[in-house]
Amino acid sequence: MIKALLKASYGMRVVAVAAIVLAVWPMAPAMAQDYAFSRVEVQGNDNVDTSSILKFARIEQGAPLTAAQLNDALQRVTDSGLFASVDFVPSGATLTIKVEELPIIGTLDFQGNKRLKDEELAAVISSESRRVFSAATAEEDAATIAELYRARGRLAASVEPKIIPRGAGRVDLVFEITEGRVVENESIAFVGNRDFSDRRLRQVLQTKQAGFFRQLIRRDTFDADRLEVDKQMVRDFYLSRGYADIEVIDASADLSRERDASFISFTLREGAKYTFGDVNVVSEVADLDSADFAAALRLKSGETYSPSLIESSIARLEDVAISKDLSFVQVEPRITRNADSQTIDVDLVLKRGERVFVERIDIEGNTTTLDQVVRRQFKSAEGDAFNPREIRQAAERIRALGFFAAANVDASQGSSTEQVVVNVDLEETPTGSLSFGVTYGTNSGGGILFGYSETNFLGRGQALNLNVTGTRDTQDYALGFSEPALLGRNLRFKLNGQYKTTTQADSNYDTEIATLSPALEFPMGEQTRLELRYRAAREGVVNANSTSGLIIAEVARGNEITSALGYTLNFDTRTTDQSSGGFLLRFGQDFAGLAGDVNYVSTTALAVAEAQILNEEVTLRAVAEGGVISSLNGYTSRVTDRFFDAGGLRGFERNGIGPREAGDALGGNMFASLRFEAEFPLGLPEEYGITGGAFVDMGSVWGLDDVGSAQGVDRALRSAAGLAILWTTPIGPLRMNFSRPLQKESFDISQDFELTISTKF
Repeated sequence: MIKALLKASYGMRVVAVAAIVLAVWPMAPAMAQDYAFSRVEVQGNDNVDTSSILKFARIEQGAPLTAAQLNDALQRVTDSGLFASVDFVPSGATLTIKVEELPIIGTLDFQGNKRLKDEELAAVISSESRRVFSAATAEEDAATIAELYRARGRLAASVEPKIIPRGAGRVDLVFEITEGRVVENESIAFVGNRDFSDRRLRQVLQTKQAGFFRQLIRRDTFDADRLEVDKQMVRDFYLSRGYADIEVIDASADLSRERDASFISFTLREGAKYTFGDVNVVSEVADLDSADFAAALRLKSGETYSPSLIESSIARLEDVAISKDLSFVQVEPRITRNADSQTIDVDLVLKRGERVFVERIDIEGNTTTLDQVVRRQFKSAEGDAFNPREIRQAAERIRALGFFAAANVDASQGSSTEQVVVNVDLEETPTGSLSFGVTYGTNSGGGILFGYSETNFLGRGQALNLNVTGTRDTQDYALGFSEPALLGRNLRFKLNGQYKTTTQADSNYDTEIATLSPALEFPMGEQTRLELRYRAAREGVVNANSTSGLIIAEVARGNEITSALGYTLNFDTRTTDQSSGGFLLRFGQDFAGLAGDVNYVSTTALAVAEAQILNEEVTLRAVAEGGVISSLNGYTSRVTDRFFDAGGLRGFERNGIGPREAGDALGGNMFASLRFEAEFPLGLPEEYGITGGAFVDMGSVWGLDDVGSAQGVDRALRSAAGLAILWTTPIGPLRMNFSRPLQKESFDISQDFELTISTKF
């Protein structure tokens, strides 16, 4: 019916144009003369007022008018989209405009839609109730709805617009929808991959296979647009691992006969794996010594080739140029492949760039996020020299914020050839989340975790976190706030508050701790950050029902005030560009005694090394951790100060190892642990998200200022081994640890099974 209306509308317009031509044809010999209408009448309009039609026509009474101008007036009225037909009838000095109005839409309805709500469909179409009906618009809306279904994986969806006449110039518009079945990705295969398995490459893709929870996971549905993104992601994966000749030749999808399943195939040509050969800095700028720049170069011969390493080297050299006030010096990489030796020589050429400036930065689409949050991702501002590489990196930093579903950054010419306008087009995405978790220990029982997180609080790029943990023996309330760019600089301000009470069933005392800690964190290098903090706390041991002399003595001291300054230095080589390893070093100290009742120095250190082996099928991880509390000025440490779990020793309860007296866990002034872990596939279908793990942990907690009658104060080694099942479910990651102590003391409390699940939605 809609298509018939379109044809009829087109035919009426042809008749109207023919009518005006025939009307003026007898006057053809006098066409050079001007004509004027002293009177213009409108007939046939009920809903559209006469003045609006005259505004479309723009015919001035008494003004001279040619046949061509009259025809233009006819087209303007017709193109208003308000009329099924328009006819101009000139008669002497009178022009009669005859119109047939399009009907008004009364009820707009959707039928047959179960997967998408009416509100969601109404938001994407142009037709509206109480607006003029347009057959062309209705057809476009039908196509838009069908495209929305196709984006959700229902390629067989069809939409048919139908009108129901209601009289008095009104119609109801109904979109009849046949949703069809979801087109699921039954398989994703790769052809030509030798060094990496299909399973490893599928982890790189946005597109996923239909899995066990296919009704809950939307990424397993077919989306043709996503294939191009996946091709680039596969290419980037190989490039970051030295495969400079990688080609993703094709990404194709075949549909089943029923059009409810797709079979996706990627065809690759891996090529050889390259390392860096000769790396040099060359200057093409007069009076510019390349030796000053070469000293800043960190790219070494023999390293695995990666474009990201070249990019970081270019950024380093350009920073040197800026420090020398050389704004228009740019670095151009010139690459030479040596196929025989499988090396790539790199010449980083210093050259004089064009004198182009940033005229302005235009930001659009940020309905929630403030402009300043986006602008501070750019190192350059209005009036600075334009650097295409820096603009690309700014785009990556904007995407890395996690505030936007899409972020496109490009440059266009400004008001002159020496000016550039940087355009930032954004699409907001939700940044808040709720988390709900469950923990379980064989001795501590079950526990519930609740959390709220907002990473873009009030659109200012600030983070706000609230976490509540409740178990049989611990109640923990924590609130955190973070400002990532204090005073507009790369200076992160953090404020954390905590209130925690413990009521261990296996201990004869409780603890109560209230803490407030502001901190500043800033970079000291590309991979190094320093945190400076202050901690104020009120800590006490309460509700003692114990014969332990040490605990009774601590209870008698009441609540004590801690006032401490501290720092933590982080060095982290782990990256987010799909690298296959890295390590983290962390060292921190807290100096208590500036005021209050507590006097000690607490020192902790952490080292983490991670690598992926067997073509990245297996992940190996080693963690070494230790700490020591050194009491000062005759101060004796309390259970609220000391270490308990050796950094997370599996196979034992949190208070399960270390010094004890009369059955009470006392904690220790020192701890050390070494933990080894491997994660590997179990041979199950990759889409199930289930992998396995194995671990061996060893460590100890020891040392007291006042030994008393405590036992376990020496460095007796504890160790445990176990297996783990890791399950990436639609509601979050789940981990089950099955442990068995290998070395333990008779008074230690072991834990054979631990279940942790964290969900976000």
